[in-house]
Amino acid sequence: MYQADEARYENMEYIHCGKSGLKLPRLALGLWHNFGSVDPIENQKALLCKAFDSGITHFDLANNYGPVPGAAEENFGRILKNELSAYRDEMIISTKAGYTMWQGPYGDWGSRKYLMASLDQSLKRMGLDYVDIFYHHRPDPQTPLEETMGALSDIVRQGKALYVGISNYNAEQTKQAVQMLRANGTPCLIHQMKYSMFNRAPENGLLDVLQEEGVGSIAFCPLAQGLLTDKYLHGIPEGSIATKSVFLHESDVTPEVIAKVSRLNEIAAERGQSLAQMALSWVLRKNRVTTVLIGASKVKQIEDNVKIIGHLDFTDAELQAIEEILK
Repeated sequence: MYQADEARYENMEYIHCGKSGLKLPRLALGLWHNFGSVDPIENQKALLCKAFDSGITHFDLANNYGPVPGAAEENFGRILKNELSAYRDEMIISTKAGYTMWQGPYGDWGSRKYLMASLDQSLKRMGLDYVDIFYHHRPDPQTPLEETMGALSDIVRQGKALYVGISNYNAEQTKQAVQMLRANGTPCLIHQMKYSMFNRAPENGLLDVLQEEGVGSIAFCPLAQGLLTDKYLHGIPEGSIATKSVFLHESDVTPEVIAKVSRLNEIAAERGQSLAQMALSWVLRKNRVTTVLIGASKVKQIEDNVKIIGHLDFTDAELQAIEEILK
């Protein structure tokens, strides 16, 4: 039976999520990849236990994570029951609904019917009475926002989630959603957004809205599908994400991109970090983002990523040099 490392909280940093009382670790583990039915369960167990031993208390899922859809929640639930059940109250477990999960008109988007049914299914797969955070995964242009936010509020009142959040909403949509949830008496805890050195869309108003409204944030794809690592510095390796992903293509790995990556890598080396570590630290700079979401296929990746704690500060000169490259 797994026994957690006694020193697990000594090297992680936790900060309040927005204006809530909830503290989150600066790194969370996402189960988007590597936790499906095609992935070895022993490796999944090793990743989850290493993350928890490293002070990562936040585990992020969604109904459709797999493959097959639902498999990540099932596998997480199995490992939680067999290895980590004694530590449930030390964990923040989140899941989402908003993308296609099952056939027919009730298995997608943002209706009350879909959100309620999806969360019930997620709880069953994970063997949980409640999740800590439940997100609406993407805005639905055809469902009134009042309906979607009303469903999130009722989910909290039913005790099926302690907090609610939203994901992939733009600044204006976020402002409306946050105000509706507040009026319902169930504040929006957190926004999950795509954010990295190579995708700075949240800087166009979204981060300002979150700060004004007192909402926390968690950034996904902080390494731009692996572009912000040393993986592509010398060409495209066989079997890398760029050769097999629908999210990153070989055509994205241009000479211009590699030139930027190479210069960023030099700054990282001067800081005593790998490029991946610097890219994660950069997302968390000046505490504008609460948490950065990492993925991992190997235990060593988690060990390397958590080394950013204590190295989140940048000098003005470093930030200026990074800006010059990213321009």
